[in-house]
Amino acid sequence: METTYDSATVRKAAVMNGLIWSFINIVLFLIVYYVKPDLMGSMWWGIFSFVLALVLAVYFSLDLRKKAGGFWSFKEALSMIFTMFIVSALIVYLFTVVFGKFLEPNYVTTMKEITTNNTVKMFEKMGMDQDAIDKATKDVEVKMEKQFNPGLSDLLISIGTMVIIYFVGALIFAAIFKKQRPYTVPVTEE
Repeated sequence: METTYDSATVRKAAVMNGLIWSFINIVLFLIVYYVKPDLMGSMWWGIFSFVLALVLAVYFSLDLRKKAGGFWSFKEALSMIFTMFIVSALIVYLFTVVFGKFLEPNYVTTMKEITTNNTVKMFEKMGMDQDAIDKATKDVEVKMEKQFNPGLSDLLISIGTMVIIYFVGALIFAAIFKKQRPYTVPVTEE
């Protein structure tokens, strides 16, 4: 199949969009962490983050299609969108690990406290007894320990899971944003 655009140029744009997207996420993360860290553990923050990610994914996917000349096949869309998604996700993930391990030693403790408090509040609202809450809290603490202090196998599993999830997302976005060049029939004069 013949490519209708310079794939190297569009791939560079995909990487650049991924870098911009990760920069936006990191700046927003830092602002919220230093201004109102309790917000990070709330349901509203999760919803806001999801909606923002969706808006940015749509915007940057449309931007890539425009840079591809307005038309691209499913395969081309998938390749470029996945590149953009994975660049952004890996940078944000690695930044979070480095941030928690080296830049802000209180980050792990703060996030554990916020998550534990929110978990307890949620379970109390659900009417769970104290033994069930204690067990659930310990489970959350174990999961958070793996998240914030990952071993090599935990890191590889996290990255592998992330790659699969973002690939599925890229499949969906490629199906939505693919746009075939219209077929034209050459006109012959008689």
